[in-house]
Amino acid sequence: MTSNATLNGLGEFLKKRRSELSPHTVGLPSTSRPRRVAGLRREEVAQLASISTDCYTRLEQGRMQASAPVLDTLARVLHLDDDERGRLFQLAGRTTVRTRRRGVQRIQPQLQRVLEDLTSVPALVQGRRGDILAWNTLAAALVTDFSRLPEKHRNYPRLLFTDPVTRSLYADWETAGQVTVAQLRREAAKCPEDHRLIALVGELSMRDKQFAQWWGDRRATARTTGTNTLIHPVVGEVTLDCDTLTSGTDPDQYMTVWSAAPGSPAHDQLRILASWAADQSLPASSGWEA
Repeated sequence: MTSNATLNGLGEFLKKRRSELSPHTVGLPSTSRPRRVAGLRREEVAQLASISTDCYTRLEQGRMQASAPVLDTLARVLHLDDDERGRLFQLAGRTTVRTRRRGVQRIQPQLQRVLEDLTSVPALVQGRRGDILAWNTLAAALVTDFSRLPEKHRNYPRLLFTDPVTRSLYADWETAGQVTVAQLRREAAKCPEDHRLIALVGELSMRDKQFAQWWGDRRATARTTGTNTLIHPVVGEVTLDCDTLTSGTDPDQYMTVWSAAPGSPAHDQLRILASWAADQSLPASSGWEA
């Protein structure tokens, strides 16, 4: 059993480290509202770690023990170095164990070939956490020029919840957001110790109140087919069929394709978009690692 004195030491350690971090350091947006405490607030640490504020508060107050996965997540959220991480586990009475990291993800060659052959419909390939692994020219024209984004920010959930342009693209943004949250929740259930997913959920929970609300609501479900009505600055309002196709060689990769029936107004709009994209010289990707 961990003694009360040790748990109190853990709480003081967490409190001290929290006070040393600024919102900017952990990627939180800056606000003009004055802060009553030095460093991060308890609720900010809790949300970044994807645990309840009550749970984190009790940890700081020495009123509960923490599991190794929670400690590992807190070590990442609080930017602890190896020595500090070891001290954290020691104070919690836990053995320091490094969780196995998931390998680098590369787009499957088969998906890359299909993507390159798709020249008349927008398509992109997403991997774990909604990371955008590759896209064709029309996807860049429809959504955004992904090549202009830093690789670490090429993530569809991040764009949907933090980028005003992507947000305004969807006529029914709330439904798109709820489906995206459901997809992330499904992946979190499959890989609960994915540090990058935990970090993404924590960041989006802090930056968007609706994301935080939907993350706690288990009713929304993911979809693989449907329609998207988009408000595009070049072709105007367009309703496209949206299909998600999972890779048979890597179930952690899936291709999203937007299409329209031949002869339909939406099909003509895609042709106009393709012509515009050619004039803009928008690049397709050759695939990247995540």
